[in-house]
Amino acid sequence: MTYNSKAKTKVLYLWKILQEETDAEHGLTMSQIIQKLADYGVSAERKSIYGDIKSLREFDVDIQAFPRNPVQYAIVRRDFTLDELMLLVDTIQSSRAITERQAKALITNVKQLANNREQDLLDRRIHVTGRIKSKSESVLSTVDVIHEAMRKDCQLEFSYRKIGVDGKPYETRGGKKHQVTPVAISYEDGLYYLTAWNDAHENLTTFRLDRMARIRVLEDIPAAHNDRIDHFQHESTKAVMFGRFCGDTVLATFAADPSKVEILADRFGDAAQFLPTDGSEARCQVKVYKSEQLFGWVASMGKAVRILSPQSLVDEYHNYLRFLLEDA
Repeated sequence: MTYNSKAKTKVLYLWKILQEETDAEHGLTMSQIIQKLADYGVSAERKSIYGDIKSLREFDVDIQAFPRNPVQYAIVRRDFTLDELMLLVDTIQSSRAITERQAKALITNVKQLANNREQDLLDRRIHVTGRIKSKSESVLSTVDVIHEAMRKDCQLEFSYRKIGVDGKPYETRGGKKHQVTPVAISYEDGLYYLTAWNDAHENLTTFRLDRMARIRVLEDIPAAHNDRIDHFQHESTKAVMFGRFCGDTVLATFAADPSKVEILADRFGDAAQFLPTDGSEARCQVKVYKSEQLFGWVASMGKAVRILSPQSLVDEYHNYLRFLLEDA
């Protein structure tokens, strides 16, 4: 590249240098800026750099001059703070919904939003106990197809896979496709789920996105509409689910030892209403979906958590425990 062409792009090189090597705590002196421009083959004088800094400021680049000896220049305001970028990296690394390759590619893109010093700090490794990366790289594209169907108010068609006794995936129903109305996509325990209305069963059904294949939008078939579909989001926020397994909802009262109160708080969050007690135990009321997974969670807590009411739920829980003992 000739000198003249380099000179024309000097302001861009200046922006690149400040973007990559400065932040609110670290600046560059004018001498350092001149040297770094020279490293790119750009010759510059102080006066022209002052003019370029002014131009960048007019372009809304937040270049600050730190009153140090000598004065240092830095880009302070950025689209994302370092803490926000760290949160994004941690979230990507701990997600089971994407493959390891996809996670690395996404993190590489996120790191481009940081300067050189911050990029080193973003080389983090988060170990999430019990989580295994999805082997399917189609999840993100599946999300796009589902959203397309929802935007167009159309139905979806796809085949569904489950794991056989040999540990390999097999298509259910002999490969016959499901035809449904997409209602909502949710993200839970590191996995994406589709809640959909099935006209054949006249009910809502849940599907894991990483098990869906050969998905396409049925543009000539309009989506179904009824009260259950239209009020699904409203209803789903009223009760606590255990995994993706749910039955009827019930307002339940749970008790826990005073030293185990955090178990209730962590599991139910803001959905729980803690009740006044004499201090011998903690009690909370929360609307939950009845399921074996709910009973399994209570059983896994040993004597730390108990179901107090309603009696019908207590009886169902006891029957669940008896069934397990009889089958053991």
